[in-house]
Amino acid sequence: MSLMTPISHFDGSRRALQPMSRVEDTRAAAGDFRRDMLAKPTVRYYESFELVRVPYPAKFAYLNAFTRPTPFVHLCNRLFVIQFDSSEGLKTLLVSPSDWEHQRETPFFAQLDAMAGPLTGVMDSLMVRTPNTVLGVLAKIGLKPEDIDYITYDHLHTQNVTRWLGSADRPGLLPNAKLLIMREEWESAKGLLPWHNQWYCPGGIADVPDDKLVLLDDSVFLGDGSVALVRSKGHTEGNHSIVAHTEGGLFVTSENGVSLDAYEPKFSKIPGLAAYAKQTGAEIIINGNTQEYVVDQYISMVAEKTIAGPSVRDPRFPNVAPSSEAMAFWLFPSTAPTVTVGNLRYGTLTHSAELAS
Repeated sequence: MSLMTPISHFDGSRRALQPMSRVEDTRAAAGDFRRDMLAKPTVRYYESFELVRVPYPAKFAYLNAFTRPTPFVHLCNRLFVIQFDSSEGLKTLLVSPSDWEHQRETPFFAQLDAMAGPLTGVMDSLMVRTPNTVLGVLAKIGLKPEDIDYITYDHLHTQNVTRWLGSADRPGLLPNAKLLIMREEWESAKGLLPWHNQWYCPGGIADVPDDKLVLLDDSVFLGDGSVALVRSKGHTEGNHSIVAHTEGGLFVTSENGVSLDAYEPKFSKIPGLAAYAKQTGAEIIINGNTQEYVVDQYISMVAEKTIAGPSVRDPRFPNVAPSSEAMAFWLFPSTAPTVTVGNLRYGTLTHSAELAS
């Protein structure tokens, strides 16, 4: 049982010249992958925690499909804490540890603040909800910052990685953690096109030491195979999806879609989504703020819902747990999702004292 094992299921699945052939080839590969991962162990512990809720343009959240004038949806960013077995012992992974306290310099959000002007505080009190921080969650559940072995993000939009991993002149707050990331994502974030950089935190990856990076060139199983990082190019150039085998099935996490409605719009009660799916034949609705690789994003979302299988909450929808999930909010009418994933918990956490023994 090595720490990382390459995944070959998707090799060649996107080589066909016809896009729909790529969709079906990838769907078949995802089905095979799902079968094989379900035969592997379950994670020791899996839990998600709400970190922050922020406004996000509805025109991006449900690209071309949402038909109401409501300008925003309320996105809930979650932290996922996962523990899994490996040949090197128990490992603790943080998925999507957003440093929201230091990410407001991201140009898109900075522009919102500028537009609000002196009303910024009022707007924050109405639209922004901040129930937890990453360090606060760790303290609450009985983990220390030094207990974290790895962090990962499905993509690097808005993220301030340097705070966690440190730089040449400043230690990171997670002293033993390494970042698991696709090489494509890391390199693309260092040389962004102008409209893409609106979504990246300035200095968010600056001066992170090389020994804190684990650059991946393709999909891998972690440890005993209960966790996988599956390359899902689309929302960004180096996007990947986090798959965890839990007692509740395979949960797939990314921000390719912002709700379960995005993965099965034909069943959606959100205005416009079901009609758009019927009119166009589209089986998913992408989250399209940067639209870097929309064909690949479509294919990736089909793969994600195939890997996930039916939701434990409503079998019409897939067992996807978006890293940022659209939530009902009184200020943004008609945006409530048909089914909400919410916070999840499976297995038993091994606490700091047990890790040290």
